[in-house]
Amino acid sequence: MFQALSQKFEKILKNLRGHGVLTEQNIAEALKEVRLALLEADVNFKIVKGFIDRVREKAVGREVLQSLTPGHQVVKLVWEELRDLMGREQAGLSLSSIPPTVIMMVGLQGAGKTTTCGKLARLFKQQGRRVLLVAADPRRPAAGDQLASLGASLDVPVHRIVAAAPASQGHVSSTEVVRICTEGAERGRDQGFDVVILDTGGRLHIDDLLMDELAEAKRAVGPQEVLLVADAMTGQDAVTMAERFDQRVGLTGVILTKVEGDARGGAVLSIRAATGKPVKFLGVGEKPEALEVFHPDRMASRILGMGDVLSLIEKAQEAYSREQADTIQKTLTAKTLTFEDFREQIGQVNRMGSMSELMGMLPGGQRLKELAGGGVPEKEIKRVVAMIDSMTPRERRDHTVINGSRKKRIARGSGTSVQDVNRLIKQFLTARKMMKALTAGGGRRQLAEALRTM
Repeated sequence: MFQALSQKFEKILKNLRGHGVLTEQNIAEALKEVRLALLEADVNFKIVKGFIDRVREKAVGREVLQSLTPGHQVVKLVWEELRDLMGREQAGLSLSSIPPTVIMMVGLQGAGKTTTCGKLARLFKQQGRRVLLVAADPRRPAAGDQLASLGASLDVPVHRIVAAAPASQGHVSSTEVVRICTEGAERGRDQGFDVVILDTGGRLHIDDLLMDELAEAKRAVGPQEVLLVADAMTGQDAVTMAERFDQRVGLTGVILTKVEGDARGGAVLSIRAATGKPVKFLGVGEKPEALEVFHPDRMASRILGMGDVLSLIEKAQEAYSREQADTIQKTLTAKTLTFEDFREQIGQVNRMGSMSELMGMLPGGQRLKELAGGGVPEKEIKRVVAMIDSMTPRERRDHTVINGSRKKRIARGSGTSVQDVNRLIKQFLTARKMMKALTAGGGRRQLAEALRTM
């Protein structure tokens, strides 16, 4: 999402760090470029003006201009202001001391609200909490069907009232919607659920009926959280929508979806400053696990090209269980790395996210992408998987049986060439050699210690 903005920031701040001595003119020129970069990222111009004014006021001070590393001091100031702009600290969910915690999800149709309800349910279930999903949009049967399907896939119960005949907007009153929300909350309390998630109705356009209905449901149920699900691709429209929902219903936070696309990032950078409501989660894909807790400090580091190693570690810990780490250790120390192991590790990395996303979490990740020719070898990874999948079980377990005719068959089956298969085998043998050296003597102990700390 922030790729274009990160590239511009890296270039601007690199120029600043290159000056041994900074002048007010150097800083003014750099901040002018920062201003343009933020405006191009679709950040509200009033918010940009305030951001630039605060950085300029601090940057031209005696402590920065006379510092031994003035460029780095300015980078630190920009990082701090970006972090503060997005909320300074991570805003968690407010959980009720007396279960259940009721979370009311609101938003426009098409923003990914129902999918996000499923993602939240999965997150709570991983934490050992009992979750109840409530289909509170009787006007759109497809929403209830989708939520029921998500609930079944997650093994999470869904409270749903199925109408005898298809409901239209004119045949469902607001009192019916309020009744569904109330009954869902009561079922959660009576049956000992820890969390109740209300999937309320959305509209293609904000209207008074929707707002009145949501406000009435909120008064009746008294949820601990009212979360707006907004499409990050809409930019400043998402900020405007958040303001209107907050004025009419009252929000406690925002979840931005579709941030894995080519959104310019204006909504993430603007929404806290414009509404005072924190971004609590980011939807980074369609899969149930594609929900990230939003950390303002980590996002600021990612924007400035400093990486986000903590989030990368958390992704690795989620993808690899302790048992899997022990199995990997045994496989490597036994010096029996096979193509099956190779394939399994690629699958584990894919579960952590796309290579583009993972590289963006590394310090200097944008630079790594440039060195890779402006992109990430996603297609190359798919080609490797296709070649391994085209091997027989025996070939995956023992690479020495792969002769010339087998290479031709593997190439045909994977849509590649014999040269590609030869290159894969060469890379595989290199990896085996490295693992053999790593697991010998002291290297083995270091590997074991690293795996235990995952």
